[in-house]
Amino acid sequence: MNRVLITAQIIERQALRYTPAGLPALDLVLQHESEVTEAQLPRKVKLDIKAVAIGPIAQRLDRQETGVLLSMAGFLGAPRNGRGVLLHITELNETV
Repeated sequence: MNRVLITAQIIERQALRYTPAGLPALDLVLQHESEVTEAQLPRKVKLDIKAVAIGPIAQRLDRQETGVLLSMAGFLGAPRNGRGVLLHITELNETV
């Protein structure tokens, strides 16, 4: 299974673009901060992750203010250049 649930804020957003099929698409960089338990010890986690949204979610995120904590779900894939990881956002809940 490839499913990611994350709370994060938008820290970078490209201009809304359209796929060859005519769907709106938005490239983003998200920032996540939290504290988790690993091996019975607390660990602070802070990361930036590249993300993409397609369709109505792209339009909603294009109107979203940066710095607002969002709850999202999606899946991980490879970016077009094949290096690293890209979060494909499929669900969005603005209220955290």
